[in-house]
Amino acid sequence: MKPWTRWAAGGLMALMLATATLFALAVDRQPAVPERNDISLEDVNHALAVARSHDPRRSVPGRLTRITVTERDIELLLNHAAHRLLGLRVALHMQPQQARLAASLPWRWGPLAGWLNLQAEWQQAPGLPRLAQWRLGRLPLPTALARPLVQAAAARLGAVPDLALIPDVVQQVQFADQRMAVDYIWQSDTSQRVLAALTPPAEEQRLRAYNTRLVELAARGPGWAVPMSALLGPMFELARQRSLTNDAVLENRAAVLTLALYVNGRRLGSVVPAARTWPQPRRLQVQLAGRGDFPQHFLVSAFLAMEGTNPLTHAIGLAKEVADAHGGSGFSFTDLAANRAGLRFGQLAANQPTLLQDRMARGVSESTLLPPVADLPEFLKQADFEASFGQVGSPPYQRVLADIEARLDSLPLYR
Repeated sequence: MKPWTRWAAGGLMALMLATATLFALAVDRQPAVPERNDISLEDVNHALAVARSHDPRRSVPGRLTRITVTERDIELLLNHAAHRLLGLRVALHMQPQQARLAASLPWRWGPLAGWLNLQAEWQQAPGLPRLAQWRLGRLPLPTALARPLVQAAAARLGAVPDLALIPDVVQQVQFADQRMAVDYIWQSDTSQRVLAALTPPAEEQRLRAYNTRLVELAARGPGWAVPMSALLGPMFELARQRSLTNDAVLENRAAVLTLALYVNGRRLGSVVPAARTWPQPRRLQVQLAGRGDFPQHFLVSAFLAMEGTNPLTHAIGLAKEVADAHGGSGFSFTDLAANRAGLRFGQLAANQPTLLQDRMARGVSESTLLPPVADLPEFLKQADFEASFGQVGSPPYQRVLADIEARLDSLPLYR
């Protein structure tokens, strides 16, 4: 064997050995973070209360504000975003002066499969925390790699991270036992910068197409009310057409998001700054089974389901009904039925996107989307609910939920 051949063979063997070593160090057989489905009403209520108290629309530009959030609140938000974008599971642990994060991502390369388990530790510092160390499996990573990797991951997902926004807004982060305090200054342009960073150009163009279709649909009828099926069918027909050359899941998501905002009286400009200059659809009351609240429950649950937060979807819908029982319109199993129908619709839209489009193309009506629910108990005040069902999760309560699921099972759309 010639010398250069021996060198080449030796180099190839060394490269293969290095690759195998890196694989053995970086990829684990089991996830470091177990899957969690234990989101409670208390979690949702607390997170919603924190969000309401720090609504940026109510912030005074230039004023220093402190927000204190629990470890559980941040885990809820991180798992929502990480699971939707990357399929990640996230766990967080906070103690004085320090925060540790663990994340697990399923990984497969040909016949090789396992879990990428990321461990990271931040130390409290003046201003923003300092990344002290991080590793992938048993493989230590240089801390200098963190920023370019975050930028590369965001670009891969289609976002344009405005990393300069973080030090402009966040003044100080302090860690304590199972909680974190953040001092921030919200500027007049912060909301637009955040939304612009989270909405890549392709997504903006996609949403514009569905806004244009909604404007056309809303302008057709002479009346003030329209059945949800009259909007949902044509919107998904557009999704079906666009999916011939685009990602079907993203098309379905854009259709659902556009309608979910519309039925709840919100404009696309609330999530996409550029949409504030687009033509706006004529305001109509969208109805499902003759009611204006059912489309709100249905479409919001569908969107949340598409975001990959099924336990959170359940908890949010239930939290709303429990709050109504404590002083609102009352606990309504009819609303929960609309939530559950929307959840199934969103799961189909995300997991079997073209199948849903094909089924919608065959024709959609109110009975396609929601079974008869008028006989279900509703408007139950707290005392009435407790007298009939005891508490959430009791056997009588579960029997009604089982009845709702059976009714949904009877609809061809959800089989």
